Amino acid sequence: MIFAHRLGSWDLSRRGRVVGILNVTPDSFSDGGLFLTPESAIRRAEQMAEEGADAVDVGGQSTRPGASEPVGPEEEWARVGPVIDALAKRLSIPLSIDTYWGEVARRALDAGAAMVNDVSGLGVDSSIADHAARARAGLVLMHSVGAPSRLHEPREYGDVAAEVRDFLETRLRLAESRGVEREKIALDPGIGFSKRAEQSLEALRGLPLLTSLGRPLYIGVSRKSFLGASTGTAVERRLAAGLGASVAAYGLGARIFRTHDVPETLDALRAAEALRDPASEASPPLEIRA
Repeated sequence: MIFAHRLGSWDLSRRGRVVGILNVTPDSFSDGGLFLTPESAIRRAEQMAEEGADAVDVGGQSTRPGASEPVGPEEEWARVGPVIDALAKRLSIPLSIDTYWGEVARRALDAGAAMVNDVSGLGVDSSIADHAARARAGLVLMHSVGAPSRLHEPREYGDVAAEVRDFLETRLRLAESRGVEREKIALDPGIGFSKRAEQSLEALRGLPLLTSLGRPLYIGVSRKSFLGASTGTAVERRLAAGLGASVAAYGLGARIFRTHDVPETLDALRAAEALRDPASEASPPLEIRA
């Protein structure tokens, strides 16, 4: 068995990576309430590992539009703690903790998580960077604006792609100033966060601009509302649209894909990789944890 803390670098030069979503919440937009018990959550994580996921991202807080009030770090840890503790001993792939609370990140890293996925990009609790640095863990910085209860509220932009890039460059520098090694940071344009549907599309079109920051690009498009706006489909019928968006994003430079649908996303990426121009620029690797 390979524990998360022994895992090292993801080589992204030849293939993309898939991170399976595990929401331990009652109200997430797609799978809320399905994996509330530790037993059901553990079974789902093991299933995604068997399906070929490169990591599992565990979250105890819904960030869907119109969600109920955010829960504090103690309640969030009560949801995810038993799952993290169990999976760190059972999975042969890394665990990621999806949180914007520093205390939850600290506990998850101490329990064996290898990466922190902060949807606020250090905007809610910048101590996440301190904990990631101490643990020498991976850190995903996502673009979003506002307090926890307002992360989904649309904003006005002059140039979505340029402003997302500027934000992520600033947060990248902040993380580095707190001791996080550059090689351990991935950047996420925040599809569906602080953006209307068209703005999310503009953020995706702007992925080539983000590659200039020299860090791997991480995206989550799975079942999101911008897909429904484009296709007119309900959340349970957005698989094909999500795969199409993921393949397009791969062509624009994204290399890490957070998804509910692991085997389908893997198949789509393998096809995209087979068609990739061998002379195209490779993504830098991502170090998960020393």
